Amino acid sequence: MKQNIIISLLIASSLVACNSRKETEPDDTPTSGVIAVASDESLAPILQEEVAVFESIYKEAGIVPLFSGETETINRLLHDSTWLAVTTRQLTGEETDFMNRKKLYPKAIRIATDAIALIVNRQNADSLIGIPTLKEILTGKIRNWNELSPGNPATRIEVVFDNPNSSTVRYAIDSICGGEKLSAHLQAAQSNRAVLDYVSKTPGALGVIGVNWISNPSDSTCMSFIDNIRVMAVSRYRKATPTNSFKPYQAYIALGDYPMTRPVYLILSEPRTGLASGFTSFVSSDRGQRIILKSGLLPVTQPVRIVNITN
Repeated sequence: MKQNIIISLLIASSLVACNSRKETEPDDTPTSGVIAVASDESLAPILQEEVAVFESIYKEAGIVPLFSGETETINRLLHDSTWLAVTTRQLTGEETDFMNRKKLYPKAIRIATDAIALIVNRQNADSLIGIPTLKEILTGKIRNWNELSPGNPATRIEVVFDNPNSSTVRYAIDSICGGEKLSAHLQAAQSNRAVLDYVSKTPGALGVIGVNWISNPSDSTCMSFIDNIRVMAVSRYRKATPTNSFKPYQAYIALGDYPMTRPVYLILSEPRTGLASGFTSFVSSDRGQRIILKSGLLPVTQPVRIVNITN
């Protein structure tokens, strides 16, 4: 009797352990299952296209994008809400150490080069701007359009970003303003779609946005932008001219002529080879890189056709 009780307890214990393991162990594979992918919202169009193609090939795979600002995207990776994040920066040493202490060893895989575009309302006659002038606008030293050109109206320059914690804001502070604080008069529209809507309706607006939001989806040559806003040509120099200023066309990004670019990474922390690893491999593959090529960003591995472009 006692022996039967012990055997029964052992069987019950084994079943509980087995069920517990089934509940906690992930059941996804490189081509099946469901996972979340955290992403900076400024990169939403390209991620959505990659997911759509991946899911059309692998019918048993489901990928749920979680779009937010850069800060929250990184935090989701650090606190195990996801095994994969799409960002425009690598993890810091402190962030990497934090993950290593949890026996997680994140890898950053560069997949593309993005560009930051400056957009204005179609009524705005300004088409050229230099980086030094842009810095003075962002830090509040220049406030009105007539300070750029005497022929402009004396109206306020209404600078609008997507999100206070976005990678676009970080880029403006670090790469354009050299670490200087941004003016308190700048606005945050909370999303890139809202930036586009605001600029298209506001004659004095100056929008700062990722180029994949303004690429013309019907133009396979990546030599045009959506037509409800105007895209400014940007110069490295204070005196912007038609010969030293460039729009964020893919060819100018590839040649290094366009001055406001940034890398795009997939950061993978998955401790096993599951769906996060499978999706990372797909985006890095020839097919995934061709999707990036068509989006207007510069892929890491696909060649870009260089043609003469008229600004």
